[in-house]
Amino acid sequence: MWATITKPFAWLLLWFYDLTGNYGISVILFALVVNLILTPFMGKSKKSTMRTTRLKPRIDEIQRRHEGNPQKLNEEMAKLYKEEHINPMSGCLWSLIPFPILIALYSVIRQPLTRMMSLSTEIVTKIQDYFVSTGLYTVPAKRDAYAEIKLAQLVHEHWNELQAALPGQLGKLQDIDFSFLGMNMGNTPQWNFFTKVDWSNTASWLPELGLFLIPIIAAVLSWLSMKVSSLANPPDPQAQAQMKTMNIFMPIMSVWMCFIMPAALGVYWIANSVFGMIRDYLQTKYFQKVLDREDAERIAARREREKELDDKHRETLRKKAQGTTEINTNTSKKKLQSQQKAERDERRAAAARAEREERNARRGVKQPKAPDSQVGNRRYARGRAYEADRYKDAGTQDN
Repeated sequence: MWATITKPFAWLLLWFYDLTGNYGISVILFALVVNLILTPFMGKSKKSTMRTTRLKPRIDEIQRRHEGNPQKLNEEMAKLYKEEHINPMSGCLWSLIPFPILIALYSVIRQPLTRMMSLSTEIVTKIQDYFVSTGLYTVPAKRDAYAEIKLAQLVHEHWNELQAALPGQLGKLQDIDFSFLGMNMGNTPQWNFFTKVDWSNTASWLPELGLFLIPIIAAVLSWLSMKVSSLANPPDPQAQAQMKTMNIFMPIMSVWMCFIMPAALGVYWIANSVFGMIRDYLQTKYFQKVLDREDAERIAARREREKELDDKHRETLRKKAQGTTEINTNTSKKKLQSQQKAERDERRAAAARAEREERNARRGVKQPKAPDSQVGNRRYARGRAYEADRYKDAGTQDN
């Protein structure tokens, strides 16, 4: 299964090598293609991050209103992100995509014979046996993760002899030169190289110094790419802690991985950081224009809606003043039935009062005077002992 996953990576890297004849340039072109493929996905993440940055005033207001109430704060923040179609963790998630690609590329570089060239185990064994028989290679006592790289380097150095010794038995074996800028991309950088080189011989220490600098450059560029991105688009408060951790973790990871893996992986990491910064700069410029246009359209639509509501409100007030208010056709059926029932009950009550007053008038029955405490139909709304003129006499005496 893993061979199936790495096959596209192996094919692409080998195709670039056949095209350029330079292993280092092939790795750089591979990084370029990977960045081009990821551009649409990274663009989606970039736009989401930039939109989140523009929401900072609203985020600050929510935090101010709900300070001391973390549950309500989280609810309001989640509601805001949902309304704006924003995933606050998208920037961190997309930044992890290069890791699976790096692992697949590592497999291809580490096993150039079986992964990159798709040679069978039998052919690799024949190549190994040939170099063992010539005294150029010794099978290690323990499993060597980079045994195929060493065999591939011997193939390059003794190509003609190998072809003559095993004619027609090497399948798709190709002559791969791992050199790039005087360095061997199949070698692993050594942090203590200065104790192992001949400082009087430039050919001895200069390539090793170059290999040593690859992890350092990779770490610096990894940190710089994330720093530039965060300066252009500061993360929202919730994602800021995660981004700060990533800014520390990624450079350290870069140094560690580049010191334990072939130098070709370090070159890929450097190229990936450079292309990533270029992509980030161009996308920032592009999405600034896109978001400016979307914000302008959103503001215009909101103002138009507010104007429409204001016009409707003024028209309703005018009709109320003229007594020509129209029935709202959007009112629910249940509410209309409730209003109609209330009007019928009011009419019945008024008719009953009128009939009762007329009957009492015919009988000569005088209607008792309503108490001072009565308000509407509520006889004791002001209290049973309420008297309107209670303090009138007292006020007159005082005068």
